Amino acid sequence: MAAPKKGRGPASGGQGKPGRALAAILIAIGALIGGMFWSGETTPRLGIDLAGGTSITLKAESEPGKRNAVNNTNMQTAIGIIERRVNGLGVSEAEVQQQGTEHIIVNIPRATDSEKAQKQVGTTAELYFRPVLAVAGSAPLPEPSAGGTPSATPSGKASTPPSPKPSATTQGRAVPEALKKDESPTPKASPSGKPATTPAPQPSASGAAAIAALDKQFAALDCTPKKDTKEVPNPAQNADPAKPTVACGTEGDAKYILGPAEVAGTDVDEAQGVLDPQRGRWIVQLGFTDAGTKKFAATTGKLASQVQPQNQFAITLDGQVVSAPSVSSAIGGGSAEISGSFDQASATELANILSYGALPLSFEQESVTTVTAALGGEQLKAGLVAGAIGLALVVIYLVVYYRGLSVIALLSLLVSAALTYALMSLLGPAIGFALNLPAVCGAIVAIGITADSFIVYFERVRDEIREGRTLRPAVERGWPRARRTILVSDFVSFLAAAVLFIVTVGKVQGFAFTLGLTTLLDVVVVFFFTKPLMTLMARTKFFSSGHPWSGLDPKRLGAKPPLRRSRRVSVTTEPKEA
Repeated sequence: MAAPKKGRGPASGGQGKPGRALAAILIAIGALIGGMFWSGETTPRLGIDLAGGTSITLKAESEPGKRNAVNNTNMQTAIGIIERRVNGLGVSEAEVQQQGTEHIIVNIPRATDSEKAQKQVGTTAELYFRPVLAVAGSAPLPEPSAGGTPSATPSGKASTPPSPKPSATTQGRAVPEALKKDESPTPKASPSGKPATTPAPQPSASGAAAIAALDKQFAALDCTPKKDTKEVPNPAQNADPAKPTVACGTEGDAKYILGPAEVAGTDVDEAQGVLDPQRGRWIVQLGFTDAGTKKFAATTGKLASQVQPQNQFAITLDGQVVSAPSVSSAIGGGSAEISGSFDQASATELANILSYGALPLSFEQESVTTVTAALGGEQLKAGLVAGAIGLALVVIYLVVYYRGLSVIALLSLLVSAALTYALMSLLGPAIGFALNLPAVCGAIVAIGITADSFIVYFERVRDEIREGRTLRPAVERGWPRARRTILVSDFVSFLAAAVLFIVTVGKVQGFAFTLGLTTLLDVVVVFFFTKPLMTLMARTKFFSSGHPWSGLDPKRLGAKPPLRRSRRVSVTTEPKEA
């Protein structure tokens, strides 16, 4: 009989230093919990169905003849526009995420007005080209003095686009003469046929009231971003494009008085950010439709003869000014370019915004779910109760059937729960993970998956004891077989979760994500906590002696007596005499 080879005994596999693995996983738990408190995210972020609010699922569709319009670039542009719209509702915790290649999920918590939210996120972006009538810094202007009068109109010298400083008067009056001229009546000829002396244009009573109201609104407007949410006010979000309005820049660094819209976003055929090889700087090239070409040529012709800042046109998206370039001459031919201090990112962003006004993307609302905060609280309570019942049943089964071994299983479940909770809390601000009701179901299912791994290992150890081995060799010999089974089982669960996450949209992805996360954590806990802890427990007298309450009693398990081999007695035979 061949002697056993060295290094292949049950002692191999790291049973000599199980404390290192335990220390590593405990340090990891401490680091995650410390990160929770350091970041202030001590609880998982709740989804709409648990916290209450509105969830809208949008599906992007291409118009006929433009099949490639639904791409990642256009989807990201749409997400940015929808985010600005949702923030305009005054909701600071809203989430807009892309799922798959053609779906956008909009989550608006705290039960915001559902009808208004649907209207905001489901319509095409409103892009307009408006003439600039006045521009000033973002802060409110000082009130005019008692005897102050408006200064004269700006000089006729051309200049570069102004910095965000008041461009009208020092008395707080900002409405330019151009707006007053638009409100004035047209002169008429005298009855004698000779040209009558045309009086200075004076606005009508209603026009003067409108000018005064607009002037007052502009002076009081504060476009400074809010300190807590960084949200920029948007007074022109629902403004009539046929009337003058006040507006803020997207960065909150300037405020404007804008004239009626001259060109709409639907008149833009295409826009792209390109690098001008001759000047070595980034520019944005525009192409217009036939109707847009005529409108843009007429508008730029009027603006070119104006003085600063009335020779600028503002590009507004959903009421906010994204750019305000100046015009030096009429631009015809159906194409134009916007130059300035662009880099590649800013030029591409502006081109995407300009293109979106005429982008062949429409959104269909596939589903809209509105949950009140009270109903969300009830669903959360029901989910927690279901999880507690499931955990209690698992604990009862482990204690009754495995007795002392149940301590190892319960400690492992506790470690798995701590890792899961910490990661869910940190993944909220990191990747936008929100714990919804399907995710809670995935966590409940994970209790059974994790307990199943412990049971597989415990039964392998018991099988070795039934074969007549003592506990310490049984722990090490049962581990390779149990490890293989656990890895195969968890791989199948993770594969199912990954496929479910990829092919589904919406809340079901929460279930798939939680299931996949807990499956990975199950492998980590079994390898770095359950197995090392079992090795340490096997060295204690309570378990190694096979105490009846240890769950490893050889008599209770019906173990075979150890196989004892008797030595052969050598018999010497003496030679017989003849």
